[in-house]
Amino acid sequence: MSWYKLSGTVRIWKIAIVFLQLVSTALGKRHVIYWNSTNTRLMQDDFSIEVKPNDYLDIYCPHYPPGAPTSSPPETLALYLVREEDFRGCVETQGAVKRWECNHPHAPFGPVRFSEKIQRFSPFSMGFEFLPGRHYFYSSLATQDSPQLPCMKLRVTVCCQTITTRSKQETPAPHSKVSSAAKKTQLSLFLLLTPLFLLPFI
Repeated sequence: MSWYKLSGTVRIWKIAIVFLQLVSTALGKRHVIYWNSTNTRLMQDDFSIEVKPNDYLDIYCPHYPPGAPTSSPPETLALYLVREEDFRGCVETQGAVKRWECNHPHAPFGPVRFSEKIQRFSPFSMGFEFLPGRHYFYSSLATQDSPQLPCMKLRVTVCCQTITTRSKQETPAPHSKVSSAAKKTQLSLFLLLTPLFLLPFI
């Protein structure tokens, strides 16, 4: 009897390991960008990152600890998704689409984070779909209350192009969603409850 119980336990552990491997693959990698004037990489014309489907792009806004002395007003800015021809200069154009606005520089729990999931199909009506083999261009503009900021920009390349007969296109996006914390909470809950459903088979 104990042999059958041990065999069932080993089988469950194997299933759990395979399941965790699939989950880790589905979650993807997180690419972190601190979007403020101290990040000099954002001021380079050739600064770019390569992402894959199911990866996340995490943008952290400028942040100042509450009560910290500052010699100038805090940085506040808006981030835009722009066309390639508008990428060379940080100017607001007709084709630019505002993605996020960093307007809480003294947030009590640290810098505000905006997360963009790199996915081909979005389940949300206002979500954005990233296509493999294409480039997407982000730039920022200082808001009215912010001091003058340098031109900060980022090119995002989605790997990998699956259809080689079509030329690459750069398209603007509708308004983006924020952090995917709710999805992660649901996933954690599922992982915790899975062993309970497997107990009758032990």
